[in-house]
Order: sequence, then C-alpha cells, then structure tokens
Amino acid sequence: MTVRRLLHRNFRAVAGLQHRLGRRLTPAGQLVAAGLVAAAIVGPNTRLTVAYQAFTFLAALLLVAAIGAIRRPPRLEVQRRLPRFATVGEPLTYSLVVRNAGPRPVHGLTVLEDVADPRPSFEEFASTPAPDEARRNRFDRAVGYPRWAWLLDRNRRASPVEHPLPPVPPGGEARARLTLVPRRRGRLTLTGLTIARHERLGLVRALRPLPEPATVLVLPRRYPVPPLTLPGARRYQHGGVALAQSVGDSEEFVSLRDYRPGDPLKRVHWRSWARTGRPVVREYQDEYFVRHALVLDTFAPAATPAFEEAVSVAASFACTLGTQESLLDLLAAGPEVHAVTAGRGVGHVDRLLEILAAVGPCRDRPFTTLTSQLLERLGSLSGAICVLLAWDEPRRRLVDHLRAVGVPALVLVVTEPVGGEHAVTLVDPDVHRLEVRRVAEGLARL
Repeated sequence: MTVRRLLHRNFRAVAGLQHRLGRRLTPAGQLVAAGLVAAAIVGPNTRLTVAYQAFTFLAALLLVAAIGAIRRPPRLEVQRRLPRFATVGEPLTYSLVVRNAGPRPVHGLTVLEDVADPRPSFEEFASTPAPDEARRNRFDRAVGYPRWAWLLDRNRRASPVEHPLPPVPPGGEARARLTLVPRRRGRLTLTGLTIARHERLGLVRALRPLPEPATVLVLPRRYPVPPLTLPGARRYQHGGVALAQSVGDSEEFVSLRDYRPGDPLKRVHWRSWARTGRPVVREYQDEYFVRHALVLDTFAPAATPAFEEAVSVAASFACTLGTQESLLDLLAAGPEVHAVTAGRGVGHVDRLLEILAAVGPCRDRPFTTLTSQLLERLGSLSGAICVLLAWDEPRRRLVDHLRAVGVPALVLVVTEPVGGEHAVTLVDPDVHRLEVRRVAEGLARL
C-alpha cells in the first residue's frame, strides 16, 4: 500500500468520525466533548487537580446522556415533495409529509437530511490538485491534507440543518417545511432522512435513519442583466426551424393542414376548402429571424472561482435572452461539446440551464475545439455573446474573426480581481472585464 493511499484512508476515516459525532452530539454536546478533550490534554499535570474534576464531571454527563439516547425514535413514514430545480445560494424550501402508523402520538422529534457522501475517492484525491496547491509548502503538498480539505468542501453540495417535526397523532399525518441551501451547482443527491430525538440533558441525539432517495438539479447562480439591444440583423435560416413561431420577415410554404382556432384568415386556402368541404390553411416555416450564439469558455485547469462565475454569467444571459423572439445557441465544451438551441418553440431555456448546471472544466482539449463549432454557424448568426476566462491569442483571434465577417460580438472576460495572481490585462476597449465577487456590478454597467 502506498503512502498516499494510506493517508487517504486516514483522512477518510477521520472525516467519517467527525460526521457521525456531529450527528450524534447536539451543539451543547459538542461543547461538552470539547471540554472533555481539553481536560484530558492538561490531565497529565498532576498539580492541576481541577482538570481531573472537570474530566470526571464532563465524562459523567456524556455517559448519562448516551444512556438516555439508547431508545431510538419511533419508525415513521416520510415523503418529500421537492421542486424540479434549485439555485446555488438560494434557500430551497419544500414540504415533508410525515405519517404515524403507530398506536401512540409522536412529538418532540427533529429531522435531518442525509446528503451524498462528500468524501473524495482515492482516484479523485490523487489526480485533482487544489487551485492554490502550487503556493503550498513541500510538507503540505506531500501529505495532501489541504487538497483533501478543499475536495471535501467542494464535494459538499449542501449543509443540512436540523428541523423540528410537528406532533403527529396515531394513524395521522403532519406536514413540515424544510429548508436547504445548495452550495454547488449540479445534481444534489439526497440519500435519506434521519429522525432524531434529544435525550433529557440535550447533549446526545437518538437517531433513526430512513431511506428516502431523491435528487434535485441545482442551477447556477444568476445575476440581473440590464436590458440589452444586441446588435445584428435577422439572418437567413435554410429551411426554417421546425416549430418556430411566425415572427420572421420571410416564410417558406410547407404544407396544407386543417384549420385550427386562431389561424389567420389570410392563410385559408379557399380552393382546398371548396374541394374538401372543410376549412384548410397553408402552413409556413420562417426563413429569416434573429439567432445569437452564447459561447462559454470552459477551458480551465480546474473549477476556479472565475470559472464558476463565468457559468453564472452565461446562465444569466440564457434566462434573459430566452424571453425574446430569437434563437439562442449555447456552445460549451466539457467531456463533450454541447451545442443546444433554445427559443421560439425550438427548445426551452430550462434545457440550457440544465447543461450549464452540469458543465465542468475542459482540460484535455484546446480552445480551437470550441472555435470550430462556432465557425460552422457563422452564416446563420446575427450576433454572439462570448463569456471568456482569458484574453490570449486564440480567444482574440476568434473575436477578430467574428467581427471580420460582420457578426457583432459582446465579449466578457471573467477575471480575478485586479492585482491578483490570475488577473488579466485587457487592451481592447470593446472587451468588458467582470471581476470575481463583483460580477453583478460589472453586468450592471453594460
């Protein structure tokens, strides 16, 4: 067994013990346990007799509390009613239905959510460096605890909070409102619920886990985007777009169909009506309409704060432009290149947000992978919104090419704060800088 694998096992065991103690001990119980450990540390000094007294008293408290928590809470039936989506940093409030099938009333219980285990696997621990690892000393890099702590925090999708349950009569049911604040975008997995009862001293919880798996898709944080009039005229779309609404400049005849309430009279095909005896209308497809590309730069070595903010900026524009009478093509690269269209009946903006919720950094492909996808669509694009992570030569060439062929581009570069290690120097006045932790202010100035 290698040293790194042994360290990973130790880190994993300690994290598991901390989780179990955090579940078993209430905040008051954790304070008593901390005092017990402190008394044990100073205990070898035989001249501090108060330490022995404190140790004995605190140990007796925990022992009595542990004996009082032997009796587990009654078995209940629970059912969550979760929404389809949540948003990073915003409280997710949902209802919990609790049913008591037993012969006695139930009261004084609490409930805790069980989220998926955030402890990283050995493969993840061995291959994923922390963003600041290069600045760490040699000992920290060799042992790897800062990397473990960063991975553990990154994988922790939410921090469950203890909620009280209302009294439930025998054979009856009650409803509770639970709140959970997602910390990361992506799929939040809830593995079950734990019913808890505090013993009389209020130091230890008696627990009964209940399997109740569920998942919620956590969408990226969105910022308010001011009303923007994006440049660019309507472009010809060969063959139109299926299911697109009739708001274009030119239309292409597709077929005849039966009249439906709401169809304009100018589309009635009178000859077919006279021949068949029922109203028939012409059906068209639009050929000219506005189409924008939303380009998200995912080419980063890790999920840095700048990368997460770039995803949030892209999600903000996807929500804003999705309500307009135009098409929006999302282009992003992860393990695979995503190219999804939404707007005007072709697709819903929720599909774009689902992709943005799951997209990750692209480490094994060059930026030109995304460039080639965009260049294939130049003939049909009215404009482009480019959310970039750097302003280097490949990205500058892409923007210059868009401008050269007459496709206006709104270019946003998400950077670290000015003066930071990864700060980006911008020379082009038409390129807008958005600083991490000040993205909302930067978007308001557009």
